[in-house]
Amino acid sequence: PHPDNNPAQDGCYIRNEFDINEVERFAFFSKAVYVLVKTLFEKSKTPLKAPNLLIANDWHSGALAGLTKYFSIAQLEAGLIDDTLCGRLKNLPVVHLAHHLGYQGWDYPNTSKILNSLYENTATAVFKNAKAIKNSNPRTCDTLIVYDCYNQASCNFHLADRVVTVSKNYMEEVSKELDFGFDFRDILKIRKDHRNFFGIVNGYDKKLITPNPDRIEAINRYFAPFNFKFYDENHLEAKLENKKEFIRLISKIASDPDFKQKVIPLVDTYRFNDLNKKIKNIEHTPIVCATSRLVEQKGYDIAAQAITNLFNRFGALKNIEMPIFLLGGAGDNKYFEHLTNLKDRVMEKNPKCGERIFVFRGYQDDFAYAIQMASDFYMMPSRFEPCGLTQMEAMAKGALPVAMSTGGLVDTIENGVDGFRTEVFFSSHKRRVYGNNLTAQRLKNNTNAYAETLCKALETFYCHFDKIRRMTVNAMRKDFSWDVEGGSIYKYRQLFKTGHL
Repeated sequence: PHPDNNPAQDGCYIRNEFDINEVERFAFFSKAVYVLVKTLFEKSKTPLKAPNLLIANDWHSGALAGLTKYFSIAQLEAGLIDDTLCGRLKNLPVVHLAHHLGYQGWDYPNTSKILNSLYENTATAVFKNAKAIKNSNPRTCDTLIVYDCYNQASCNFHLADRVVTVSKNYMEEVSKELDFGFDFRDILKIRKDHRNFFGIVNGYDKKLITPNPDRIEAINRYFAPFNFKFYDENHLEAKLENKKEFIRLISKIASDPDFKQKVIPLVDTYRFNDLNKKIKNIEHTPIVCATSRLVEQKGYDIAAQAITNLFNRFGALKNIEMPIFLLGGAGDNKYFEHLTNLKDRVMEKNPKCGERIFVFRGYQDDFAYAIQMASDFYMMPSRFEPCGLTQMEAMAKGALPVAMSTGGLVDTIENGVDGFRTEVFFSSHKRRVYGNNLTAQRLKNNTNAYAETLCKALETFYCHFDKIRRMTVNAMRKDFSWDVEGGSIYKYRQLFKTGHL
């Protein structure tokens, strides 16, 4: 990374040592794909076959449709390629896969540089003809820039032959709500009305995320002398043993600094408490976790308020075991402070409840895996969630999601059957996006809606544990694998067969 790179960025999303940012690098990637395809069409003898379709993954491949459809024609007009090659390139179908529309590949300082690099000596002619479909957003004046700024997603949203996003409900949200569709709501609504914008739920290879005997054995070696057990939907008694073992593990981390430094050295823990002798009945103690990134999207501030409301409601009761919360992940310190403040507030009012809140910042894979194996519930108070994979991973491990009714959470969690969802969901402008109007008037905002749902989940645990057991079995049996009937590959094939793709 460049020495001045934002430390919150990592992986491929950095300015590198040559002062080149990720948008430039992915524009280069799109151009490289175009050159490869052009070469395959030009030459009959190559190790690779020429494609009959390009699948462009999110904004990172967003320049592809502009290159195939604009650049090819501009090169033909400039006498640089012939009719046959131009026809093959511009008629090559492009399917754009849209994930979260908040990430679009903006780059104002390098707008001219990127356009000249992509379109070479035809850039002026391309730009002059790159008119966007007129919509109500004056910022979108053409397909290559938004408000005088290069925008890599814009190109494919306007020019790709088909656009597919990662869940059906997110498709509805981005084509209706400015909060979700941003600059592209109008073009996506037009596409949806003309049946060339689809929502297909994302997925996984289930065997990689279900409880795995080899993985559990590796975790036992890592956290030795602890002994987590393999379980599945037919042997949930072993999950109870894992709850007991996990209480021992976090109590050891709380009481032994050397052990903590050995097993989770890069994870910051805040006021961990030893609960070994304080949990009277672990079977009747709900364990609730949230182990996602500490960013605005994940709604940790909403979670903190919901937990405060919960303890205000249940904290004085003597006949129940109060829940244990494990909350944290890598990310923004501002959201970690929401969690530390939550811990401090509850400790001040009710130390017996407060000591059951564990907050941390950082990520260690074995620790996160152990948390999910022990948890009864997985919190997802997301402000938006195009699809979400963490709820799928949690369900596969028998942790019931307690989620906001947004995006793919609506498509993947059946409320009261394999998880819990809010009855309503609001945009950031407090506009009702999901649910009926009467419930929206009663709850008024997402914080109240989520707090009610969390309370409902825990009341079900305390009063109807047999239902929780059935729901856990349902969740673990659910299969979002790509290649099963009804999975994403299956749905793609159906769209191909019917001619929609």
